[in-house]
Amino acid sequence: MKKTILILVGIIFIGTMQAQEEIKLYKNGPSENSGITEKEANYDNSWVTNVTEARMYAFIVPKEKASGAAVLICPGGGYGGLAVAHEGSQVAEWLNTLGVSAFVLYYRMPNHHSEIPLTDAQTAIQIIREGAGKWNIDKHKIGIAGFSAGGHLASTAGTHFDEINRPDFMILIYPVISMTGDGTCQNLLGETPSKEQLNRFSNQLLVTDKTPPAFIIAALDDDVVSVEHSFMFYKALQDKKIPSEIHTYEKGGHGFGMRKQGLEIDNWTDKLRIWLKTSGLIE
Repeated sequence: MKKTILILVGIIFIGTMQAQEEIKLYKNGPSENSGITEKEANYDNSWVTNVTEARMYAFIVPKEKASGAAVLICPGGGYGGLAVAHEGSQVAEWLNTLGVSAFVLYYRMPNHHSEIPLTDAQTAIQIIREGAGKWNIDKHKIGIAGFSAGGHLASTAGTHFDEINRPDFMILIYPVISMTGDGTCQNLLGETPSKEQLNRFSNQLLVTDKTPPAFIIAALDDDVVSVEHSFMFYKALQDKKIPSEIHTYEKGGHGFGMRKQGLEIDNWTDKLRIWLKTSGLIE
């Protein structure tokens, strides 16, 4: 009997995994090639490198449980890879418990082709908005979330947009905001970017009164991406009177995502749940 139950649980688990639809962003191929020739590599479904085929995986909430909200999730990885588990699928699964549908974006690695990740994020948002009806999504409740370099991409999407691909809100977790010459900057812009390039992708400089609301989380002891990135973006939002909220923690470091460390920061998702509720995105 016990064996039968275990087999049944396994079947249910596999069925759930298969239910996550893969959505390719470009049926006829993208307009710009990054020049990466190495084959995509996947390490234990948690770290993916050499991404050249843009796609997203849909975690759709059933109609009877759907809040109408959706989030496009951008995992981090310094624009050199993607942490697709604790900054991707695990985030999507948690959002589903709130009635929020989620899409984990496997955006292409730029390899110094700076517009490629942004194009992927914009295309993904447009696809979600155009398919909102079939996924029980309110086209005015489509947000974007990002971790580390994925936070840079999310804030870039929130400061570079047309009406069809504008995110309605941003969730930024230990985000890179300003192009300061570190590895993330080099992977996106190359080793010797122009001042124009640096300014175009330093998103604290690009906040306007049209920038969507934001929720920001960061740790003060982050020694990879300084908390100053979060502070400068929050200040820019406040200066433009954009609804925004920031929570910082004394300890947490960088790259925690959905991982538990036995620290206060483990409960950052509780803060996000409250923000989503008070923002009218969930009940």
